[in-house]
Amino acid sequence: MSNFENTLHPVAISQVMINFAASHGVDRDTCLLGTGISDQDLFDGEALITRGQEMRLIENLILALPETPALGFQLGLQYSLATFGIWGFAMRTSRTLREAIARAMRYLPLSTAYCRISRIDEGNCFGVAMDAQPIPHHLRSFLLERDLATGLNLLKELSLSSVDIVALEFQGAPPEHAQRIGQLCGITPTYHSARNAIVVHSDIADQPLSTYDSHLVRMLDDQCRRRLERLQTSGLAGQVRQKLHGPLGLVASLDEIAQALALSPRSLRRKLDQEGTSFRTLVEDERRQIALQFLDGSDMKLEELAIHLGYTDTASFTRAFRRWMGCSPGEYRQNQRPGR
Repeated sequence: MSNFENTLHPVAISQVMINFAASHGVDRDTCLLGTGISDQDLFDGEALITRGQEMRLIENLILALPETPALGFQLGLQYSLATFGIWGFAMRTSRTLREAIARAMRYLPLSTAYCRISRIDEGNCFGVAMDAQPIPHHLRSFLLERDLATGLNLLKELSLSSVDIVALEFQGAPPEHAQRIGQLCGITPTYHSARNAIVVHSDIADQPLSTYDSHLVRMLDDQCRRRLERLQTSGLAGQVRQKLHGPLGLVASLDEIAQALALSPRSLRRKLDQEGTSFRTLVEDERRQIALQFLDGSDMKLEELAIHLGYTDTASFTRAFRRWMGCSPGEYRQNQRPGR
């Protein structure tokens, strides 16, 4: 649990877990045992807690309901776009499903996701893949199922339930409650797959969403950006991010950042590890966010953007971007601004 201890997360999302537990006969005190989360925190829309605190709440829920089949999947189905406030509303007001998913990934820390999420855009398939490796092993299956179920719910809500899910894929062997998952979502899950994923037909990715609002989405983008900055300015990781945005820039080495923070490189690595991250991860996150902002809001050439982000050439930038978003920078820009 310590790997997530200093990563901030909106506490309001935890209220969904408490309500879900109550519907299964588990009281609030049991859920909050040892978390350090107060009633006042729960009802403060701006309150933040560490992921360590949230994980303790999840552990309490699992211990309280050990015989409930597909517990994580059931919990994930309780989340809706409205649960996530401005993050969910920003998705709802996006032009297309493709744009909504890109925006969701850009501001992912505002959600409840613990999996690393990437976009699938290949042939006739479109969707999202989820990597559960960053999650502590004892919570991995629970949170993977929760994140996949949440993704299904949000996808259906964005498409007004008309979306046809092609596949719900899991990498591992089928659990005892595999049939229950199928009953809950109306889709027969596939196991022993190459990825954990939700897949739909690619032809729906660019269909206009009926809830699109160009004025609102710009305002919500700005609010998401400010809220994300608030989440990311805490702890040592926040200090590193600030240095990467300063004169040292994204080309700075770990040694240079350590010197700027009056730490040894070894201490910097150790302290970042305690916060559940690494120097490389922070640099990658900053590069991804800046790349998305420039691709969305400017006509900067890809060669110039690659240099700005600290890559030695465009090919290196393109490979990294494909890893993040499942497409090339040029394809992403074209998809985000189809009318231009």
